[in-house]
Amino acid sequence: MLDKLSNQNRIILASVLSFAFFATYDYFFIPKKVVNPNEQNSSKIEKSVASQAPKATEGLNSKVPSKIAKTSKNSEKTTDKIIVRVKSKNYDLEIDRLGRVVKFYLNEKKYRTKDGDRLQLVDSKSGFLPLEMRFSNEAINTEAFATSYTASTSQLQVSSQPAKVVLTQSLPDLTITKNLTFYEDGHYDLNVKLSKKEEYFITPGAHPSLGKNSYTFHGALLKKSDGSMEIIDDGDAEQKTFQGVGFAANADKYYATVLYNFNQKMTVVESPAKDQNPALYVKGKQNLRLGGYIGPKEFVILKKINPELTDVIEYGFFTFISKPLFVLLSYIYSFLGNWGWSIVALTLLVRLVLFPLTYKGMVSMNKMKVLAPKMKELQAKYKGDKQKLNAHMMELYKKHGANPMGGCLPMLLQIPVFYGVYRVLQNTVELKGAPWMLWIHDLAVMDPYFVLPILMGASMFLQQRLAPNNFTDKTQEKIMKFLPLIFTFFFVTFPAGLTLYWFVSNLFSILQQLYVNKLFAKTPAKVVS
Repeated sequence: MLDKLSNQNRIILASVLSFAFFATYDYFFIPKKVVNPNEQNSSKIEKSVASQAPKATEGLNSKVPSKIAKTSKNSEKTTDKIIVRVKSKNYDLEIDRLGRVVKFYLNEKKYRTKDGDRLQLVDSKSGFLPLEMRFSNEAINTEAFATSYTASTSQLQVSSQPAKVVLTQSLPDLTITKNLTFYEDGHYDLNVKLSKKEEYFITPGAHPSLGKNSYTFHGALLKKSDGSMEIIDDGDAEQKTFQGVGFAANADKYYATVLYNFNQKMTVVESPAKDQNPALYVKGKQNLRLGGYIGPKEFVILKKINPELTDVIEYGFFTFISKPLFVLLSYIYSFLGNWGWSIVALTLLVRLVLFPLTYKGMVSMNKMKVLAPKMKELQAKYKGDKQKLNAHMMELYKKHGANPMGGCLPMLLQIPVFYGVYRVLQNTVELKGAPWMLWIHDLAVMDPYFVLPILMGASMFLQQRLAPNNFTDKTQEKIMKFLPLIFTFFFVTFPAGLTLYWFVSNLFSILQQLYVNKLFAKTPAKVVS
């Protein structure tokens, strides 16, 4: 009976590992309905934008207004009137006559599309645009969407020195001034001044229209005054207000648009937009100073702007593991200069750290295999007496230092680490366009020739063959035999960087298993004596 329990424990391990994998797959890979802003035609823009204005909300702090006015019917007609064009080595952007960023292009080669076009992170059809202002007073709001800004200059060239522009909007009873300073890395300084006090809100804009897929994060992130993060997935938005916010960001897997102020924390309104996607609005002041960023979530860039902005890179539940692992990966890269070899080195370091756990598990499984004949003898001897059988089994385990669960627990403890690495390699924009060697020219996309997934599956099969097993259930044995094939099928679409990690990890396990098997091949008598 306990012999079966030992084997069942191994099956539990395989089942848990498989469940962890498939649960992850179901959560991240089952397609979700994602709205592509580029698919909205111009006749629907007004309706979309209007629906994205925060609505009246009960129970909010009294300082938060009950209503933010909607956009004007003519707002969609203004985006073709560009008053400022900003050019730099890394990006180009355009500002329309309502003082909003309506176009933002990345110029770096690695962010080009397959057709060689530049990636466009902001588009006028996205619904709500970076730096768009909305007033609580509907009369003022109507005037604001009907009145053009003027600009101190129409062309800006950003280099190592920042470039400045002043936007001015003159309404009948109110003058609005936006002082903007743009930097080469994609961040900017914003100073909004009003000639008199009026309640308004300004948005970082919708999250970029690229980098979205069905298995990684896209939604809103807010860093609160206590250092915790509020994470709002697309489709889950509610009407809420947050006080003491350090940054408000709309982001997807690789890109983000952000407003932040870590010195004077912000009040941010979250409102359901189209399909319950979160729209964020920062409450304004008569003299408001904010920082902003539009661009890829590159760790070095965000850290240089402000270390707290690195929290825009979202790793999910295992962020506390993933973030240090990415810092380690980046550190390795600073020496090797190749992200592929850096992943190989990180894998080896992780496996070396986990070596005591995996070694203990392998030794325990080998002991159970060596003790199998003794266990069968006890089962035959005490077939009709479960109490005596259990007692003698426990005595046998104690005498030889064996543990039926010894092969399971050490491996189960590794799951958070493996999943942390998985999240790092799925969400690291630095891998985009990064080559490894030979046919792998981009570690952020699938292997075009399926070589790594096949090698990963083959190494998993070999590892399984080398590991000791003593199956008593033929069905369970067949399931285990098919796991490498199933994993290979799933890994076909995984980024090459992630598949590389798993393949190298399997190779390490194979070498470790060969060592343990050789050790037991020489000394089995000592175990069962």
